[in-house]
Amino acid sequence: MEIMKIKWTKENTLGLLIGIVSPFVFMLLIMFVTSDFNFAQFLSYCESVLSNFNYLSKYLSLGLISNLIWFYIFLNREKYGYTRGIILGMLCFVPFMVYVNV
Repeated sequence: MEIMKIKWTKENTLGLLIGIVSPFVFMLLIMFVTSDFNFAQFLSYCESVLSNFNYLSKYLSLGLISNLIWFYIFLNREKYGYTRGIILGMLCFVPFMVYVNV
């Protein structure tokens, strides 16, 4: 039985970076909108969210939705190297989520 070898490419690296950075950017956007709805200052709201791991994991989970958008875009364009990197980027958040929720 032959094992398929997958080479690491520049597309994988860029997908990995998108998969790691995009949730944080989207999380900040969500926190900005939420702070606006709660009539709170953005920086104080961010400080309160970042100081509590339970809230941070919830906002980060919402931020990970952005990776689904990227995954869908690259999958439709048949850019499988980027999609593989995005999946690996999402897997980087698994240890934190397990630590917080267990």
